[in-house]
Amino acid sequence: MSVRPRKKNELKLSQNKAYQVILNPLVTEKSTQLSEYNKIVFSVPVNANKLEVKLSIEKIFSVKVQTVNTILVKGKYKRFKGFLGKRTNTKKAIVTLAPGNTIDLSAGV
Repeated sequence: MSVRPRKKNELKLSQNKAYQVILNPLVTEKSTQLSEYNKIVFSVPVNANKLEVKLSIEKIFSVKVQTVNTILVKGKYKRFKGFLGKRTNTKKAIVTLAPGNTIDLSAGV
């Protein structure tokens, strides 16, 4: 029995939509350590999927993306001036670039 090849999901993404999917790069101590392994961390909307993130990074920065890993960070319940409140949920995308590709986050896009 042979395995049927997977269909390529061709998704068209405009420049405007690409900038809506990638909110901002996350520059923390841990994310700078990941840049050693050609990985960059971005903040993305909670409803964004991996394919949208991959196409957005490739369109904005003109690089080849190897893989995308996403993390959904649940908001904590905190007290704000005595009242119980909840922080919003956030999503992070760890983007692994293909060998030979780099993104300089210190320069403007």
